[in-house]
Parts: sequence; C-alpha cells; structure tokens
Amino acid sequence: MAPLALAPQETKLRIAVARGDGIGPEITDATLAVLDAAGVDLELDPVELGAAVYARGVSSGVERETLERIRTARALLKGPITTPSGGGVKSLNVTLRKSLSLFANVRPCLSYSPYVAGHPGLDVLVVRENEEDTYGGIEHRQTEQVTQCLKLITRPGSERLIRFAFGLARAYGRRRVTCMTKSNIMKITDGLFMDTFRQVAEEFPELASDHQIIDIGTARLATRPEDYDVVVLPNLYGDIVSDVTAELSGSVGLCGSANVGATCAMFEAIHGSAPDIAGQGIANPSGLLLAAVQMLVHLGLPQDAQRIHNAWLSTIEAGIHTADIKSETTRQRVGTQAFAAAVIARLGEEPRRLPCARYELGSALAELARDSTPAPPRPQVKELVGVDVFLDWSAGSPAELGDRLRRCGDATLPLEMITNRGVRVWPQGLPETFCTDHWRCRFRPEGGSASWADVLALLGRLSDAGFEVIKLENLYTFDGRPGFSLGQGQ
Repeated sequence: MAPLALAPQETKLRIAVARGDGIGPEITDATLAVLDAAGVDLELDPVELGAAVYARGVSSGVERETLERIRTARALLKGPITTPSGGGVKSLNVTLRKSLSLFANVRPCLSYSPYVAGHPGLDVLVVRENEEDTYGGIEHRQTEQVTQCLKLITRPGSERLIRFAFGLARAYGRRRVTCMTKSNIMKITDGLFMDTFRQVAEEFPELASDHQIIDIGTARLATRPEDYDVVVLPNLYGDIVSDVTAELSGSVGLCGSANVGATCAMFEAIHGSAPDIAGQGIANPSGLLLAAVQMLVHLGLPQDAQRIHNAWLSTIEAGIHTADIKSETTRQRVGTQAFAAAVIARLGEEPRRLPCARYELGSALAELARDSTPAPPRPQVKELVGVDVFLDWSAGSPAELGDRLRRCGDATLPLEMITNRGVRVWPQGLPETFCTDHWRCRFRPEGGSASWADVLALLGRLSDAGFEVIKLENLYTFDGRPGFSLGQGQ
C-alpha cells in the first residue's frame, strides 16, 4: 500500500501558535523565522498557554476560549510549557492531549552520525499512547503512610492507538512493530494492552510483530536500536522510551513529536522549557523545527516540509551546531537565532552524505487516526463475586487483624485474604514482611457470587466493629474469567 497523501490546500491554513515558557519563546521565534523564510503560506493565530495563565489563577493553564480557538485551527504548534510544582495545578500538556483526544504521540528518532555523536543504527518511530495509564493523574493519599495512583488501561484506547501504529508502519513502508509492556507483573492492565496488540497485529499480516517486556526491551533498544523499527507502548513507558531513543540520536533537543487525534493535532519538541537557560539565546530550536516539519506534512504541505528539513540536515552536516550537540565535525558553535539563520541560508540545499528528506507523499495522520476507530465491544457476562475492602489500621499484627475481620464476615462474604502493599500477610503470612497502615482485605465466597446488598451489610458490620474503610474495589468475573489479580504469594 502506498503512503497516504494529503492534497495541497488551496486556502491559507490557520494554525494556533503558543510560544510557551522558559526557552519556548526563543525556539518558537526561531522556528517561525524559518517557516516565514521558506514562504510557507500559513495564517498564525497566537494563543496564550502556560505560566502566564497559571499566574491568573487558571489551574488548567489554558482558558476555555483558547481551547475553542485551538479546536477550530488545523493544528497547534506549541513551545514547551512550565507546569508549576505542587499539588494545586495539573499538567497542561496532559490537559491538552486528553481534552482534545490527541490519543497518539508520534516521535521519530534518527541517527545523524557522524555529524552528531549518537548511535549510528538508530531509525525508530516511537508511538506512545497519550491519554490513559497513570497519566490520568487520579491520585489519593489514603493513610498517613500510603498514597496511590490509579493506572487505567482501556480496550478501546489501546486498540485505536495500536491500530494507528500499524497503519503508520504500513504508510511509511516500515517492516516491524514491537509492543513493550510489563504484562508479566501487571497481568490485567498491561496484559490487556499486550492482548489487544496481538489481536490487531492479525489485521496486518504483511508486517512482522513482536512483544517484549519493557525493562529488557528498553535495554536492548538502548544498545541495539538497529533491531527496532516501530515501537508502540502505553503512556508512561512511551514517555520514558521516547526520551531514551531521542538521547540515542545525540540530544533530546533534536527530536520533535506529533500529538494526533481524529480532528486535531499538536506539534511540539519533546523536551521541557529549560528555565535554567531561558533568555540566554543558546537553546537548540531543532526539536520544535522538526515538529513543524511534521506539522507541514500533516497539513498537506510536503514540499515545504522537505525543503526545510533538507536545509536543516545541510546545516547539521556543515558542522553548525548548538551547544548541546556533541560531534567531532563541529565547525561553529552558534546560538538559537544564528542556528535558525544558518538553516534559512541553506533553504534549497540538500545534504551530501546524510539521507535526504523526501515528502512527495505526505502521511495523513488525521486520516489514519480516523481509520483507527476501535471495534464495537462484545457483550460479556459480568458477575460480582466478592469485594476488596481497604482499611486504615495500625492497631496490631496481621494475625490480630485477621481474627477481628473473620468475625465481621459471614457465609455470603467470608474473609479470604489480607494483603499489605500487595503481599499476602494473612493467612500464612511471614514475620519478615514489612507492613504499613494500608490493608487490602478480600471477602469472597468460594466458588459463589455476591450481591451489592451483601457488600453493604459487610460495610455496616465493619463500621460497627470500629474499622475505617478508605476504599472499595468490587471483584467481578467477565464471562467467568476473574477481572482481579491474586495477592502476591497467594
């Protein structure tokens, strides 16, 4: 199948532009200067995001009116944003990605050896899920000693991201898609992502596919990147792995990313706002510039993208480098604006040794995103078979807690197990196991079902016995298969 193409637009394309915080304004101005010099016909709509908006008391970092302007633009080109530390605000990047359903994060990482000191075999396309996982930011402090963060993995979210990754591999002529998870430990959440990957892979028989455990997969990727082509991952792992692969290229300052949804897209450098060097004019604008190249391809302007990308490659090849680039071929160290000027001076040139960028056929990421719609869910029989009750308790040993809780259970919901930090401590716990004040107490009839009335009655008995219940997790089976994990050691 040939790469998907977007037809050139006849009218001027409006894009939203956020200059960002820290080094954001510097690298954004440099990027826009290159786009202007290249004659790219865009209508720029400046929008304000980040620090200034937080300072006005808007905890999301973005005004509602700004979100509407971004929604109606063809794309958002965004400089890096500083998220204030502390618990009073949320990450703006996560807010934008989730609010606009930018479910796929696409990060191409390439070698520019020998002109940049990176791994010579690197040519990896990282596709990261962008909305789920621990990035839901659903966190609670439940006791004096214990905090928690919910990890949410959904089948439709996994399916559309994985199908998008395979479609992207097909469109770009890639050969293999590798999935990485920790499904040997998180058998339900990461297991769902892995199982979905294997199911979707069957739709693309011409592409090789494999699954690797994230720890050894990352180690191999760091040492043998030539063995990888397209890598698809859940959100947290994808965030980490894409920075690893970017660093393999020689600098995280060299990589841009696309955040893609069915109706909207956002393009940004993968690095942060680097406030420690803001205002010094030394930041590398390459990440945002290459993100803008991705944006131009996405908008149906492949010739403009190709011209700018090849001018950038020629600049790197000429040894004109910013301070973050390590290379024996460096001939001149320059700052942000001087680097942009060097790229502008080479518009129309192509690199002599590095592979030329070719975008005669632009990849329609939005079309791929729309084509990645998950299949309708298959109805399943869901049955309540017990409950995990979490307690804040520090009045004695696991054995003492077990004795008291057994008296609270009954024939409908007897006490089956107690864990602390996931490890079984009752029955048959070990004295060496370290315990905190956070206990999971599983009540479940052997081989039977339960009702919500049974759960409510149990909670009443626990309250009467003086226990503080801090959380409940109902235990369900789906078509007879348990939808909950065993305790460690159970």
